[in-house]
Amino acid sequence: MDAPRGTIQIERVESRVLQGNLPGDPHVRDLYLYLPPGYDRGKERYPVVWCLTGFTGRGRMLLNDSPWAPGIGDRMDGLIASGRVKPMILAMPDCFTHLGGSQYINSPALGRYEDHVIEELVPLVDSKVRTLPGPEHRGVMGKSSGGYGSLVLGMRHPDAFGAVACHSGDVYFEMCYKRDFGPAIRAIRKAGGVGAWMKRFFAVPRKRTEDFPALDTLAMAAAYSPNVGAPPAFCDLPFDLETGEMDENVWKRWLAHDPAYLVDRYAENLKKLALLFLDCGTEDEFYLELGARMLVKRLKALGVAHEYEEFDDGHMNIIYRYDVSLSKLSRALAS
Repeated sequence: MDAPRGTIQIERVESRVLQGNLPGDPHVRDLYLYLPPGYDRGKERYPVVWCLTGFTGRGRMLLNDSPWAPGIGDRMDGLIASGRVKPMILAMPDCFTHLGGSQYINSPALGRYEDHVIEELVPLVDSKVRTLPGPEHRGVMGKSSGGYGSLVLGMRHPDAFGAVACHSGDVYFEMCYKRDFGPAIRAIRKAGGVGAWMKRFFAVPRKRTEDFPALDTLAMAAAYSPNVGAPPAFCDLPFDLETGEMDENVWKRWLAHDPAYLVDRYAENLKKLALLFLDCGTEDEFYLELGARMLVKRLKALGVAHEYEEFDDGHMNIIYRYDVSLSKLSRALAS
């Protein structure tokens, strides 16, 4: 017998804080909500888990159907039917930008995406559907850049989120980002500079895998080292485009956003969480298991309660790990 199915509700959000963002990205976005089976027949209130997508993703992508890798809505149906997860609402925002993502933080070069989530979307969902309000019933989870966003939002906003799950999140920037700098420099120089590379990238109908290092580097620079007086990239790069020599002043600006170092500042906030769960594959292509281990070491030293798991896989196609985090979040956020 098929499991009872939840429903998907779409809220069209006209954002005040994203209006007029420098790149001209849309300020009207679709917010996807998963409502558990039986929601429409009762008056019960539910915990909410905010689900953040990785780089180049947006909320509705989490619902993509695949026979071997069901979307998050289908996974929730099965998890609820099996008893592994209690009924919850899932909220899937769209924080995509023209460069592929926002890291869910505020940047004058991209927009106020942290404020968009915290000030606009969280209260909107509480007003639109039957949530259990309050951080003790609200969690945030994500993978890769979504894992990064989950960690940072959880660190900075204990008044909004009471539980965090981070899958293969961007941690220890020296290891996970620098690997892209060489290919990025070659691609940008070959194109004739940042402006020429961006113009070519946006013009071609098919984005290529080999474009990713430059795209990722420019997106992270726009998030971590914005400089709106430096068009066309509106950011400072952490290296010299001719020699590749690191610009340590710019790099320090990047590291100021690294969870491996932020943890010292926000340890007391993290101690308020009912759950801090992290995991990573031992074959992660971006070596993020090293950053996860580094973060776990610092969490232990600071006395921050957490759970950490490693699994035998890489960075891609690991949505099955959501079964683990959703189960843990369900227990942590239960009424």
